[in-house]
Amino acid sequence: MNSKAKKTKKQAVINNSTLNILSKEEMARRIALVQEGMKASTWRELETNGKFTKNDKLTFISDDMLILGCDIGSETHYVRAIDSRGRELSKDALPFSNSSEGFQNAKAWALELAAANGKHQIVLGLEPTGHYWFCLAAWMVSNNISVVQVNPYAVKQTKELEDNSQRKDDRKDPKLIANLVKDGNYGMPYLPEGLYAEMRRLSMLRDQLTEDKTRNVNRLHREMKIYFPEYMDAFGKPDGAFALEVLKVAPFPEDIVGLGADGLKEIWHGAKLRGRGYSKAEQIVRYAEESVGLTQGTDGGRRAVRIFAEQIESLSETLDEIEAELHRKFREIPYAENVLEIRGIGENILAGILAETGDITRFDNAGEIQKLSGLGLVACSSGKHKGETKISHRGRKRLRYWLFQAAKSAVSHAEEFKELHAYYTTRKNNPLKKMQLLVVIACKLLRIIFTILRTGRRYDPGKMLKDIKRPGCAVARAA
Repeated sequence: MNSKAKKTKKQAVINNSTLNILSKEEMARRIALVQEGMKASTWRELETNGKFTKNDKLTFISDDMLILGCDIGSETHYVRAIDSRGRELSKDALPFSNSSEGFQNAKAWALELAAANGKHQIVLGLEPTGHYWFCLAAWMVSNNISVVQVNPYAVKQTKELEDNSQRKDDRKDPKLIANLVKDGNYGMPYLPEGLYAEMRRLSMLRDQLTEDKTRNVNRLHREMKIYFPEYMDAFGKPDGAFALEVLKVAPFPEDIVGLGADGLKEIWHGAKLRGRGYSKAEQIVRYAEESVGLTQGTDGGRRAVRIFAEQIESLSETLDEIEAELHRKFREIPYAENVLEIRGIGENILAGILAETGDITRFDNAGEIQKLSGLGLVACSSGKHKGETKISHRGRKRLRYWLFQAAKSAVSHAEEFKELHAYYTTRKNNPLKKMQLLVVIACKLLRIIFTILRTGRRYDPGKMLKDIKRPGCAVARAA
């Protein structure tokens, strides 16, 4: 038996006096009864039938429920157990590995505690840490254990309530998490399923590939600025098809001068390029002849440029494929194409928003999505002090990014949003600054998208303007 197996076996030891009194047969009978009646509740059961309020959360945590708090790690998780009054039922934190064997041991440990203490349901509260909690949450739900999550910020803020100590570690955190669940300070985790899971993964992949492409463009730019500082003026678009074909073969001034204008055209012709790029051949040669770039170390620089250019070209092709697939996926969502009637909201932006939002039926109103995106307004005021109102920035930053992109694009292309822009920035009372305006437009677009997807209505610019009533404003009169 290897060391990992020995450790896992040791994890299953339960330290509870009640367990020592019961016979093995009685314990097995009680565990079987608990397993028979266990049922996992998810966001589908709790959040799609109206708002899941604080009172609802407290009601969900019943007296016959064993509450587990779990601190998530990359390889090892730690769990502790309490009842609905906060009394600890586990003597110490149980470590278990992030594997099937570890999950089975944690479940067996929880079942024995539940059976020994007369509990019939189990809920696992966890502090979401990166992506390490995904597998554990899915496994527990599939094994009839409800899973909820607490805000890591709440865990940090309450750590001194436990023992008046600033200490925060893997053995203390599980009890803090369990107590937050007991008090109703939790939310239901959402892992996208089916179409939405595919869209979110494709959207994340698109973002990752875009970052890789930008990184390679910047590296290419550095090399070329050393050996051919004038290359941007010569080629125009440095990562365009015509520029990349030349950079893969003859990137530096001496190479370009040696080829001449006819040699450059031959490269483009061999790559089957079409367009106005051929007319720049003479211009590129002139810039190369007058270049002040370095002439030492060109062999290594030439190889680096070729590698970066090839990677940029490959990433561009892959990105086109990913975006095409993402566009096909989001069109399967009912009424999604109606949103494209908003001028400025293109396929890339809408796909990004829908991928980050997920199944919209889990929301009761657009305000919940606004909070999810971190666009909820917060202010710190006390007595005579009136704090400045700002957005919370707590939530899905990628969703917030795509909503900002949608707002900027709509203001640039849609006449109705240009009118809103003019009104909000020029009104006498409280004119908005640029970033404030983008927040307002982003939230308005979010409400429109939510309404279209929930009801199937067509976008009506006139109705959108009419809904925004401001005394004496040009927008209200125009509507």
